[in-house]
Amino acid sequence: MDTKKIVKGKVLVGQVVATRPKTAVVRVRRLYRVPKYGTLKIRYKKMHVHDEHNSVKLGETVSIVSSRAYSALKRWVLLSDVEIKLAK
Repeated sequence: MDTKKIVKGKVLVGQVVATRPKTAVVRVRRLYRVPKYGTLKIRYKKMHVHDEHNSVKLGETVSIVSSRAYSALKRWVLLSDVEIKLAK
């Protein structure tokens, strides 16, 4: 039987750019429209993510979800590894 997690909060997808003990830094890409010209621009933001089991590696694509504050910078928790799901 397939069990699904109930997620409360915002879910984002990004790429791991750094790993530390119990922490990963994920770069999230965001598109926005410039009001004056109507063109699309890309912005990136780095999120510090709580990774309890040190399960992610550099360069992986992961999904993260907002959560309680784990430290001064960590407000996100690792949800799943997107590339593994897409490969199966």
